Amino acid sequence: MARAAILREAGRPLSVEPIRVDRPGPREVLIRTAACGLCRSDLHFIDGAFPHPMPTVPGHEASGVVEAVGDGVVSVKPGDHVVTFLTVFCGACEYCVSGRPSLCNSPATRRPADAAPRLSLEDGTPLAPFLNLSAFAERMLVHENACVAIDPAMPLDRAALLGCAVITGAGSVFNDSCLSPGESIAVIGAGGIGLAAINAARIAGAGLILALDPTPEKRDLAMRMGATHALDPAADDIVKQIVKLTGGGVHYAIEAVGRPATAELAWSILRRGGTATILGMIAPGQSVSLPGPTFLTGKKIQGSLLGSSRFPIDLPRLVRMYLNGLLDLDTMVSERITLDQVNEGFDRLRRGDGARSVVVFA
Repeated sequence: MARAAILREAGRPLSVEPIRVDRPGPREVLIRTAACGLCRSDLHFIDGAFPHPMPTVPGHEASGVVEAVGDGVVSVKPGDHVVTFLTVFCGACEYCVSGRPSLCNSPATRRPADAAPRLSLEDGTPLAPFLNLSAFAERMLVHENACVAIDPAMPLDRAALLGCAVITGAGSVFNDSCLSPGESIAVIGAGGIGLAAINAARIAGAGLILALDPTPEKRDLAMRMGATHALDPAADDIVKQIVKLTGGGVHYAIEAVGRPATAELAWSILRRGGTATILGMIAPGQSVSLPGPTFLTGKKIQGSLLGSSRFPIDLPRLVRMYLNGLLDLDTMVSERITLDQVNEGFDRLRRGDGARSVVVFA
């Protein structure tokens, strides 16, 4: 048995209840959860903007310690400290073997339909898996390719952020943009993902790092994380400001909000030949409108899932960046809360307060 925060109906508070966690099956790993960040992606499902089967246990940005493994597991062992990630990969499909594991959608990583559920309520009702993890629980049962072993010197409350916000934001700079030293970048949205992108841009040696966020507190955080300029995207002349500041527009723009207007802004502030990467979850039914003639300027727009990361390679490298003092995760953690405080944490996220709330398990 384990305590977990359960979502029974979209738009309703999570309820903390006991759940049953099955034993690890073939290639499965049982993890004692150490910490889990509160991400706006969770909120999209909790509030009903994106559909999901119910009941379920949300949460997907987590770290923990391996307690047991099933048959055939070779990548981790009991006692290993691990970071989880939602885009579990099979390792054998076209996407995986071509170096794009974040795009893997193979059903081989899921339990067969006739197998017992990984998680269930006390009365035996199956709990729908949430983004392959269901991390707002004292125990996670996941496929072995949904976690990566890390250096045990890494604090687990900060390691949790690597599983979504940091690998997405940093990956958008290191993998999607391939930013070269001296180039300019604008990051729209200074939440967890945006702050990680700003920090990664500083590490990569960007010449100008523009942070765009309507909240003064978050603009201040962005400056602490490495931004050279912090601007209010609601300003009437924001595009003109950026074009003048950068001498024609930025080389790269990262959208970390998930709204059509901010995706369109990312496109508008690019210089000729620039690239916009859309990280935010734009809700179903919404679309992005771009002026047709602007495609003749050689601009590019692309989507990204978890920063196009190669998890067994990129996650340990991010850990090393933190341990070497390059990657700033301490500033990103705005508060540490208990599982029983998860609804209050999401209320603060709805209001836009702070950078990242982290549930820390005893």
